Amino acid sequence: MTLSERNTENNCQEEENQLETSHNKSPLLSDSWKPYQRPRAIVKEWLLKLRCCLGAVCGMEWYGYAALGILTGFLSFLMDLSVSKLLRAHQWLYMKLEGHSLLQFLCWTLYPSCICVVGSSFSHSICPFSTGSGIPEVRAMLAGFEMPHYLSVTNLFTKYVGLICTLAAGSTIFLGKVGPFVHLSTMVGAYLSKLCSLVQTNKKDKAAGEMMVVAAAVGVASCFGAPVSGVLFSVEVMSSHFAVKHYVPCFFSTACGALTFHLFSVWSGDGETLQVLFKTNFPTALPFYPLEIVLFALLGLLCGAVSCCYLFCHRWILQVIKTNPIFIKWLTTEKALYSGMVAFLLASVTFPHFAGQYMASKYTMKQLLTSLLDGRQWTSESHNASVQVDPKPWLEWSSSGSSVYMTLTFFLLMKMWMLVLACTLPVPAGCFMPVFVYGAALGRLFGEGGAYVLSGLTSGQQWASINPGGYALAGAAAFSGAVTHTLSPALLAIELTGQFSHAVPALIATVLANARSRSGHRPSFYDAISISKRLPHLPSLKKACPWLPSTPVGQVLGAKAVQLQKTAGLVEVQHAVNSCTETQIPVVDSHESQILLGFVLRPELLMFLRHCKTETVEKHLDEVCCIHRASVLLSPHNTVQEAHSILSLVGTQALFVTDSGRLVGLITWPEMKRILEDLAKEI
Repeated sequence: MTLSERNTENNCQEEENQLETSHNKSPLLSDSWKPYQRPRAIVKEWLLKLRCCLGAVCGMEWYGYAALGILTGFLSFLMDLSVSKLLRAHQWLYMKLEGHSLLQFLCWTLYPSCICVVGSSFSHSICPFSTGSGIPEVRAMLAGFEMPHYLSVTNLFTKYVGLICTLAAGSTIFLGKVGPFVHLSTMVGAYLSKLCSLVQTNKKDKAAGEMMVVAAAVGVASCFGAPVSGVLFSVEVMSSHFAVKHYVPCFFSTACGALTFHLFSVWSGDGETLQVLFKTNFPTALPFYPLEIVLFALLGLLCGAVSCCYLFCHRWILQVIKTNPIFIKWLTTEKALYSGMVAFLLASVTFPHFAGQYMASKYTMKQLLTSLLDGRQWTSESHNASVQVDPKPWLEWSSSGSSVYMTLTFFLLMKMWMLVLACTLPVPAGCFMPVFVYGAALGRLFGEGGAYVLSGLTSGQQWASINPGGYALAGAAAFSGAVTHTLSPALLAIELTGQFSHAVPALIATVLANARSRSGHRPSFYDAISISKRLPHLPSLKKACPWLPSTPVGQVLGAKAVQLQKTAGLVEVQHAVNSCTETQIPVVDSHESQILLGFVLRPELLMFLRHCKTETVEKHLDEVCCIHRASVLLSPHNTVQEAHSILSLVGTQALFVTDSGRLVGLITWPEMKRILEDLAKEI
């Protein structure tokens, strides 16, 4: 028996003995007002034995990781099931009104308008913090800043219901699920972390955001059933410093989440077995020609250029919302009215008997992506009447009699401004899936055009078998990666389709698109929201003002921190305890010299106060308390970037700023938040 097993067994035996003796002395059995004293004590005893058995297998936090994955996967499946039912109801009602154009128009427009009004009103009246993506706020919390209202149970319930309403509006509103669901997953992770800390036998100090880092990865994995790309997304987007020790918990929890999501899909009848979310029919003998790598590289550059246009429009609309008095009034007092008006406008544009016939508006988001990833050339198939292949995903794209080139071009032009406008809706919504579909449409158009041009320029059948679906796959990964400044969409595209043969082209296109999008210090989609909300997230603020992280700490320090001299007595210590809430309080040689000796912990100061009240002889601080030496010291000439990095990596409670040994100031996470908020005001 190992030493750890012996310690676990001894702890369990001690707790059982304590519980056994407490049966006769515990107030649980002596208080007459508590019902069922004996059954409650028995249940508690069995729960203690169960905890001892589970703790003997592995740490309790691993059960928390598994529970996080299972709960998040189930919530994702339940959300998808609810949304699909609502979308089918809308489609059924629209088809039943066939032949009545006016009634069909009202059905097409009023349904998403009303459901957006309900979602906006519900979110605003119950918890205003539930609107938007949530990823910028989660990134700020993972950086060490406390925002407890974004992790409340009320926010969890409100965001879940509001996100169902947003997704039920369909592809007319063209908003996604990933961002808000990552926020939902972090809320679940925060409460599971508290639960694990309560049931652990030995209280160990865990990293504050460990469960939330894992939860961010689980959120993506549970949306698509893609565990590996979920972990990579958490590394790239959520954490500025990702600890290696988080890798195994992240992969374990994401695997549980993806497996739960797939299993519930199989049990509900959506699939026969565990499979990819989007089925494709790419050729396996020759996926692509070696010279097509050049075309994939050009596609990556094109996606990067288009993403710059989209990000510029997104930043512009965010600025308009903050400065235009009409938008300010609507989004402050008339959120439901604004949501209804924007939803009605977008639904009117996508009406199938109007401009929607050129945009495949009858397709849902999943159907749009499935059709764009089709491995056949739509132009050659549509012109060959002798070929009868079912199903034909391009039929909805050419239902108006126009060519697929025109409909895809019209789709890209219209969805650009529609997506920018939809992002202003005060509802829980994300942007990842819409830009993923948009990139697939851009890649599809590029692939169809490239296949047509090359087959016309060359004689023979070599270029006649070009797969435009592969370009749609690479375009989806490249455009979404360029918008979010990440490479994880390349892996996500592979996991969603199972087409590992296109891993290299997708990665090349995504890298080049990122290089084009990142040039000129352009902020990503999430960075732009952080800058607009002035969140204390230094990597985002750095995109807006590259000089900001180089600001010396001495220029931004606030009021001088509460300090104690080593000969402090009862009155001085009592004043420091009452006026300061910090865990570490600096100790100086004297108030005149200001030479820093170290710090004393707050619990030791409380012990000092109790000691002074019981003893008749008054003693000094250094005679009772232990003065700890500060392991990390900063100079006033150190930059804000350096102080932020040390706080993130070391995780210390406070950083002492000294000049030639004299105490100048104190930097904690609340102080760093104040510094970044003050610097953000200059943007």
